[in-house]
Amino acid sequence: MALSELYTKYNRVWILDEEHVWKSAEITKDFHSGDNVLQLLLEDGTVHLYPVDPSKPNLPPLRNPDILVGENDLTALSYLHEPAVLHNLKVRFVESRIIYTYCGIILVAVNPYKQLPIYGDAIIHAYSGQNMGDMDPHIFAVAEEAYKQMARNHKNQSIIVSGESGAGKTVSARYAMRYFAVVSKSGSDTRVEDKVLASNPITEAIGNAKTTRNDNSSRFGKYTEISFDRRYRIIGANMRTYLLEKSRVVFQVGLKRDSSWAANNRYLAN
Repeated sequence: MALSELYTKYNRVWILDEEHVWKSAEITKDFHSGDNVLQLLLEDGTVHLYPVDPSKPNLPPLRNPDILVGENDLTALSYLHEPAVLHNLKVRFVESRIIYTYCGIILVAVNPYKQLPIYGDAIIHAYSGQNMGDMDPHIFAVAEEAYKQMARNHKNQSIIVSGESGAGKTVSARYAMRYFAVVSKSGSDTRVEDKVLASNPITEAIGNAKTTRNDNSSRFGKYTEISFDRRYRIIGANMRTYLLEKSRVVFQVGLKRDSSWAANNRYLAN
């Protein structure tokens, strides 16, 4: 079946919107090859004629059926594209108050910018020993999978935490390390995650800066290596930092404040 054959009456699509980025619309007439418009009805009752180039159809992305909206794994969606991902995350966050969603083996997190009661020891023990996918998406499920694979296969494991400035990367890394500290029975007094994250205050003092999205944004990437003994208990950790944004040494974007780099520039100028 050609993709254009799915654009039939009553199916819904996503179209670009200046205010909301994407908005939903319902198809009011079957689309046929060679048509130069797709007839749509917006949710506010407005009729919209979506222009289509017959020689190179640029049809809008299809919307998933309502039964799939709110899925805890994005790969379960019939159509996986930008508006589908954004809408699914929005529904889970706004309506269900859920910040985590899977995309296969990837965990997508929405920063709630407040503390949530989902990181206590009881939650940690609930995820301990479980397979990824058996329970709701969570940073603890990712940490458990890495810990289990390390113990089972006797091979090093890696967790990559990425995101924009202010996305919550440092906090997510802290929760993962706290999970390792608890399940490995390293002892409540160890607090390895606090020791690791506070191990390089000088670099943090120099490298952090105010951006348009984050008042305390780190300009450095961090590679944290946690060491375990033969009983898989934490015995130490090592952190390395590396400069991600070298351009900030010689260039500053408007509305951003990088006082440490400004000071360095003055030293270089002199």
